[in-house]
Amino acid sequence: MPKKYVLGIDQSTQGTKALLFDATGGLIARCDEPHAQIINEKGWVEHDPAEIFQHVVKVVRTVVGKAGIAKNDIAAIGISNQRETALAWNRQTGEPVYNAIVWQCARGEAICQRLARQGAAESIKAATGLPLSPYFSAAKLAWILENIAGTRELMEKGDLCMGTMDSWLVYKLTGGKEYKTDYSNASRTQLFNITTLQWDESVCSRFGIEAKSLPQVCDSNALYGASDFAGYFDAPVLIHAVLGDSHGALFGQECHHPGMMKATYGTGSSVMLNIGETPVFSQKGLVTSLAWSFDGKVNYVLEGNINYTGAVITWLKDQLQLVASATETAEFAENSNPTDKCYFVPAFSGLGAPHWDSDATAMFTGITRVTGKNEIVRAALDCIAYQITDIVQLMRQESHMDIQELRADGGPTKNRYLMQFQADMLGIPVRVPEAEELSGIGAAYAAGLAIGLYDRVEVFKCIRHQKYQPKMAEARKEQQYTGWQRAVQQTLQHV
Repeated sequence: MPKKYVLGIDQSTQGTKALLFDATGGLIARCDEPHAQIINEKGWVEHDPAEIFQHVVKVVRTVVGKAGIAKNDIAAIGISNQRETALAWNRQTGEPVYNAIVWQCARGEAICQRLARQGAAESIKAATGLPLSPYFSAAKLAWILENIAGTRELMEKGDLCMGTMDSWLVYKLTGGKEYKTDYSNASRTQLFNITTLQWDESVCSRFGIEAKSLPQVCDSNALYGASDFAGYFDAPVLIHAVLGDSHGALFGQECHHPGMMKATYGTGSSVMLNIGETPVFSQKGLVTSLAWSFDGKVNYVLEGNINYTGAVITWLKDQLQLVASATETAEFAENSNPTDKCYFVPAFSGLGAPHWDSDATAMFTGITRVTGKNEIVRAALDCIAYQITDIVQLMRQESHMDIQELRADGGPTKNRYLMQFQADMLGIPVRVPEAEELSGIGAAYAAGLAIGLYDRVEVFKCIRHQKYQPKMAEARKEQQYTGWQRAVQQTLQHV
């Protein structure tokens, strides 16, 4: 009897999800497991790699049990992962030499400043498509080499693996047999040449990294090995797709052609525009990356990365305790005073695209005597839509493409106020799938397609959507957006 299920594993910033799909691509079960956010007084952010691996095994076992299917009926597995988060481990023992340094963590800033003083910024961007920044993996890996005793010696002996979360999971799941990453993840390390499609020896050298310590780069739908998930499966299951989470969402949103755009609303946000088979290099703060490589054919994207979007809602709930749950925020915003001019710029650890200012700090501005709880909550939601709008406007300018629609995914897209405000600010429809986790869906569908279980046209019909049309008057929209731009300029002045 043919195997008829596909597993998607989405290893994200806040936790790990397992998604189980049937033979038509329909989601039949899901399991989530959060992991610890390790944050110190300097604002450094880390994850425990061993905990994450354990949780990957746990959610797979749980979701199969929850669905009540025969575990041996799973045909393939696809993995999507938090990008830029970097770690290093001992090739011989399989043990991490340090915690994973999360993409949000800016501890590599001094390394980037040093390289900038050496005049390396332009050559690094020309090769990798990425502006020199501690946001990406390279500076994080360089920090490990410079600060964790014994790591450089391990590297020189060829016994150090340095990669992103996908390569760590592939390595662990295959018992150390496979050390691989895909083109989407490689393109986000700031070590990969997106034109030659190879690790760039010159750029690696700038960061003090030997390219031989980096994983083999494979097609996003390649075979990454097989795993029995710590003895759970009777026979190893094929891992047949790996994608960075935002790239998985782009694929899951069916943005397969140039001019199609999606925004993932997670802890932070990635706005991606498919620009086809030829790269476009931004002059105004966007980055150029690889969308994916399927069967030897690459697609490029323009991308804008935002550090804090969904995390702003978490901050309202956990730190400020203004709301008991994220679902309350829409009602508070809808009940706010429409004449209030409060803005919030969420630069908790600097601003990402298009500003790339690691020294900026968060601020409220425009607060008056009438500003209250509702208005503060609304300003926090609005800042998410404003930041997305900043990116979309730049993409229109630099790609010269006519963008007709934004496809949105992630937990915050369930917020009706936020999605309507997003459509109003952009002036184009926003299409939101009923399914929440497009990253894992994209990876699972890629795996199912790779083994021939799914049909490329039919499988995406499983995903239903809600569409938000712009309603706000043009004059009102311009007034609102101009106020946001003023607030950002105040933040960038470090006042």
